[in-house]
Amino acid sequence: MLALCGGCCSCATCHVFIDPEFIESLPAPGEDENDLLDSSDHRNDRSRLACQIGLNAGLDGLRVTIAPED
Repeated sequence: MLALCGGCCSCATCHVFIDPEFIESLPAPGEDENDLLDSSDHRNDRSRLACQIGLNAGLDGLRVTIAPED
């Protein structure tokens, strides 16, 4: 994973697919995250930017798949 922006939500190079069992545990993506994900040919209903996922104990065991590069 490139993650070029260092977590600033400005590049979408940390695009991941969240495992279905955890998707409801995450807050909805913000406007900036949505805009960046819209630029991906690989976006789906489980797409998120890894830099925007705040980790907490409720996400213990979270698994993601790195999205293909655009």
